[in-house]
Formats: sequence, structure tokens, C-alpha cells
Amino acid sequence: MTGLLTLIKMAMGFVIAKVVAIYTGPTGMAMLGQVQSMVGSLNGIINAPVGSGVVRFTAEHKDNGFAACTPWWRASLQWMMIISAIAIPTGLLLADNIAVWLFQDSTLAWVVMATVCVLPLSAIGTLCNSVINGQQLYRRYVGLGMLSALLSGCIMLLMIAMYNIQGALLAASVQSALIGLVMLIVNLRQPWLRLSFWWGETDTKARKAIGGYMLMAITSALTVPVSLILVRNILIAQVGWDATGQWQAVWKISEVYLGVITMALGTYYLPRLSSLKGVDAIVNEINKTTRIIIPIVATMALGVYLLRDIAISLLFTEAFRSARDLFAIQLIGDVIKITGWLYAYPMLSRGATKWFVLSEVFFSVTFIGLTYFFVQDFGVIGANLAYMMNYILYFVFVFVFVRKFSE
Repeated sequence: MTGLLTLIKMAMGFVIAKVVAIYTGPTGMAMLGQVQSMVGSLNGIINAPVGSGVVRFTAEHKDNGFAACTPWWRASLQWMMIISAIAIPTGLLLADNIAVWLFQDSTLAWVVMATVCVLPLSAIGTLCNSVINGQQLYRRYVGLGMLSALLSGCIMLLMIAMYNIQGALLAASVQSALIGLVMLIVNLRQPWLRLSFWWGETDTKARKAIGGYMLMAITSALTVPVSLILVRNILIAQVGWDATGQWQAVWKISEVYLGVITMALGTYYLPRLSSLKGVDAIVNEINKTTRIIIPIVATMALGVYLLRDIAISLLFTEAFRSARDLFAIQLIGDVIKITGWLYAYPMLSRGATKWFVLSEVFFSVTFIGLTYFFVQDFGVIGANLAYMMNYILYFVFVFVFVRKFSE
């Protein structure tokens, strides 16, 4: 069922990429990548208290009734309101500066403002998803995911067709909020959405527990998307907007097909690891999952490589043809990345905040540094080399220390 949801999301993602390619070309693809990274970063910050922590504590306490989940639910909502009160005014004040950093154009500050203003709706959508996921209501999770993906995707396509690059940028900035609005409307009558479960006093222990997950999520939000923005800025400065768009096209294909795996990890693997007790049980589950997942990822990567010319023709335009030379190294990096993630997930399931923060910051910095030096020597393919090398280092790190952060 998770695979079916991901196929629909993949299809919508590819249709949107095709329309963007037709209407805006490689430069528009690079600009859209910058917006999506900004949206990913800001959404990651606002969603930080309502993601993995809510999934974990809902999964642990759901058998005792919704009232047993209340301390963590209230704590997550309180943290979200605090972050909103800081992030929204800050984003509005710095909109011009952020636009210059992303696009070298302050007139696009409206994109930043639109993204910031709809952040609470995105957080509400994530909160609903987390509670449903924590209860392991997979049919409902998948059904609502399909509905949200189709509705938001259709609105995005309409915006791009009507307003060209401006429509694409606006659509990317509000897509998560549209999904959040759909999730709120369809869950209004759910018994767990009663105000008494979410509003009121909670204890310091629950706030601290959610705070640990929040710190991990904010770290991800400030490292992964920001590192991608900086990588694109390096590419733009050294090889130009057009070549950056070629790299972004390959990254987009990589991102979307890997969504099949990351969706499954978030839906099944995280709650499963959260429910296990003892280091040996966790490591055994990782090894068992790895034996299933890695052959699947390797087969998918090989399929993408063999069909790369068809993929470029179907998903983009002839202007993206030179992107075919970037696939091999990127796809090898993808397989290594997923392998590393399988061994890194106990950091989330066990709340190993220090390990998670350290690894996210360190390997984001190494990705940027490797990109800077490799692009100078190898051109645009240097960014793909940096990606692969960085995940080799990451895998070695998590494989060596998996027992430490599984305790």
C-alpha cells in the first residue's frame, strides 16, 4: 500500500517535472530546485515537533487509549506554536535577503513570503499524518496521502500552465500547505482530534522528549536542504544556471524513485524499530531489512540507468539530453545512501539526539566541501562524485557506531 501511494506521488512528481521542463527549461528547473530546498528547510523547521517524535510516542502508547498519548501531543503542539511565532516574522523580515541568496534576485522575495505565511498549515498536515502513522492505520494513511498528492499536484500543474515560472515557484511554495489543509478537513471528525487531547497542561518530561526529536528534525532541516542550496550555488557560480539545471534534473529523478524506499522506511521501519527492545533486536531487524531493501534499490537504480535516455525524453525535453552523463555516479551514490540510512534509523527510533546532530552537520559540511573541490576539477559531474563519496563516508560511520546509538 505504501508502494502504491509512492507510485502516485512519483507519477505526480514526474508530471510536474515535465511541465516545468517544457515551460521553463533547465534554468527554471534549477530555480525550482532552489525553491523546493527552501520549502523543505522551512517546513522541516516548523514540522520538527510534530514528526518522528509524535509517531514514536503514539505507537508506544496507543494501546492505552488516546488520553495516554496526550502529554506528547500537547507538547508537540506547544513547540510548534513557539517555532511559528519565531519563524514567520523572521522569514518575512529576511525575505529580500533570502531571495538574493537563492536566485540572485530580490524581486522574488514574494516566493519566500508566500512560503513562510502558510507554514502552520504544513505543520498541521504533518501532525495528522504522524498520529495516523503512529496508530499504524496504513489504509487511512495511504488513502489520505493519495488524495492529498492528487489534489495538490493538479493545483500545481494549473499554476505552472497559467503563470509559467512564477506559477511554478508559487506552486512549490504552497504545495505542503495545500496537503495540510486537505489533511485537516478530512480528519476533523476523528476521535483523536478532540481539543482536550491537544490543548492544556503537559509535563516537562514530555516537552523534553519531543524537544529531543525537534532538535534532530531542525538539524535535518538546516543541513540537508541548505547544503543542497549551497551545492547549487557552487554549480551556478562555476558552471552556470543551465548546467545546474541538468544536475537538478538527475537529482529530481533520483529523489522521486528513492521516495518508494524512504516512504516505506518512514511508514513501517521507524515504528517497527521504535517498538523493539534491546540492541540485538534492533541490529537484527536492520540486517533483515537491509537484505530485502538493498537488492530492490540496486535493481531500481540499474533500471533507471538503462532507461535514462527514455526517462529524459519522457520527463524532460531535448534541452536536458547532456544530463545522461551524470546518472551512473548518482545512482551508485543512491544505493550507498539508502544502505547508510538503514543503519542510521536507530538514531531516530531511540532518540539519539547527539549522534544524529553530529552526523547530520558533519556530513552536510563534507558534501559542500567535496562539491566545491570536485566541481573545480571535474565540472558539473563533480557534484555527483561528491554525493557518492560523502555517502560512502556516512555508511562507514553509521555501520561502525550502530550499536552505540541503538542503546
